[in-house]
Amino acid sequence: MSYAVKEIFLTLQGEGMHAGRTAVFCRFSGCNLWSGQEKDRATSLCKFCDTDFVGTNGLGGGRFENEQTLSEAIELCWGKQKTRYRFVVFTGGEPLLQLDHALIQCLKQKGFYIALETNGTFKVPEGVDWICVSPKAGAKLIQRSGDELKLVFPQQDLDPKDFTQLPFTYFRLQPKDNCYKQKNLQLAIAYCQHYPIWQLSLQTHKLIGIV
Repeated sequence: MSYAVKEIFLTLQGEGMHAGRTAVFCRFSGCNLWSGQEKDRATSLCKFCDTDFVGTNGLGGGRFENEQTLSEAIELCWGKQKTRYRFVVFTGGEPLLQLDHALIQCLKQKGFYIALETNGTFKVPEGVDWICVSPKAGAKLIQRSGDELKLVFPQQDLDPKDFTQLPFTYFRLQPKDNCYKQKNLQLAIAYCQHYPIWQLSLQTHKLIGIV
């Protein structure tokens, strides 16, 4: 199959348990919970997304005709001189609209550790090494297990306690980044202190000024 990719870039993972780790980010175009157009935000299931995932015009983005060409672009972004610790993060939008077994296997053959950030509305294909699920209020949660459950907090009609019995290794609260972000941060801190199964997740890439 072909792939529509917004951008591919080398950075440090800014969130979650792999924060600080060098990674190639592959951001797929498109999402099933929001069109990416501001005119549709108010009526979408996900109203607080802070990411541009529309089109294929970002750094390293484009349309890739098959898994081989996309995996080669990811490998080139990593740099062939760095043969160890190869780490790729698939994100979006919603990456599971496009990420498939063929691309996973192609990257495995190149020695990549594969991480995924998903809204959980699709089942994750086999071969992904790290599954991070970020549920959204009103969206049916299909992928109900993984390594990390990252909850943007607070969300109306979504209670963190509803997720703590699911088989995830880590439970993390990430303060919603909007005009109330300082208030949201304090709410998340207080919640983690009261319910210590939850750990605070900060978007460190924004704090240090990298993409």
